[in-house]
Amino acid sequence: MDIMSRMSDIPATFSDLLAKIRHIGEEVIGPAAASVDAEARFPHEGIEALRKELLLAAYIPREYGGLAYTVSELAAIAQTLAQYCSSTAMIWTMHQIQIACIVQHGQSSSFFRTYLREAASQQLLLASITSEVGVGGDIRSSIAAIVPQGANNSYGLEKKATTLSYGAYADGFLATARRSPEAVSADQVLVLLRRDDTQLTQTGSWNTFGMRGTCSPSFDVSSTFPVEHILATPFANIAAQTMVPLSHLLWSACWQGIATDALARARKFMQSKARQQRATSLPGDGRLVEASGLLQLMHSNLHETILEYEQLLQDQENREENLSDMGFAIKLNNVKTLSSELVVQIVQQALYICGMAGYKEDSPLSVTRHLRDAYSAGLMINNDRLYVTNAALLLVHKED
Repeated sequence: MDIMSRMSDIPATFSDLLAKIRHIGEEVIGPAAASVDAEARFPHEGIEALRKELLLAAYIPREYGGLAYTVSELAAIAQTLAQYCSSTAMIWTMHQIQIACIVQHGQSSSFFRTYLREAASQQLLLASITSEVGVGGDIRSSIAAIVPQGANNSYGLEKKATTLSYGAYADGFLATARRSPEAVSADQVLVLLRRDDTQLTQTGSWNTFGMRGTCSPSFDVSSTFPVEHILATPFANIAAQTMVPLSHLLWSACWQGIATDALARARKFMQSKARQQRATSLPGDGRLVEASGLLQLMHSNLHETILEYEQLLQDQENREENLSDMGFAIKLNNVKTLSSELVVQIVQQALYICGMAGYKEDSPLSVTRHLRDAYSAGLMINNDRLYVTNAALLLVHKED
């Protein structure tokens, strides 16, 4: 079946789409989540179900065969998926961030326009290679460089990635590297590496506390590619305008989904207790109210910033200047740090409410996986690094 025939099966409205995703969550993604977590395995069931619905092309424009969803809609999908399996949601989210880098910075290239069509029709899964041994988690600095390979206008890249999420299962990669062996560490480009042209040598394991299904061990990466695989926009601009904003916003949507499901389990526990005891007031009422308020704060803060980001994207004339504004950078960092802290607080409250029913791994009200996954949030672009960045920005930024 060709892509246009498959497009006819897409739900007519976005609310219908979310309903379909919830059905997939209940029938496919949720039932596999415990196995994905326990075995630290790739969530094949969930990703294949999303492929079938063409959702790996969610952000690709319709002219290339994609679904052309907005950032707000991507966030709603991520939040919904994370209520069933946060590893599946995070993989889908990280893929969308890579797609967005091409959509927002590659459409002037005939190669990348063709690649977007290919990614949509084949439902390709893209991963990111931004981490690197020796740079301490700073994605805006590289040791590895792209190196010219003879006279045929091709390049090579050798990179030691500290983590490469779902790398063994991806169809392609966007990798950061110095523009040349002579370039300084911050003079980076973003390069598309096709799977067939890339060798991955796993150098570490992924036996982690949470987010086990993202399958993110360390790899040595070796690839060759033609010059047209290099995005023309400097990576510093791609990071400021696309990769970092969407990472903070869409990751936060995933964390909101984790918190939403944990709170739903706590509410279900309280409702059951109230029916059993025929009581209108129970121990844990205060925690439930507090967690509900924290989730509302999390949602409002994220929603407001997503709307602002979408408005800045629409202002083509001033987009680069506005997205590089220090005030907006501070706000984005605050969204990420606040969301990553609130998700832990909300799930902890859910655990205290549910008690042993929430503490047991095999309980229908268990929130143990939620809590373990939530603790990863503060490490994804480490909060301490963002606090230092925001402190420096606040010293020089002038409020409007």
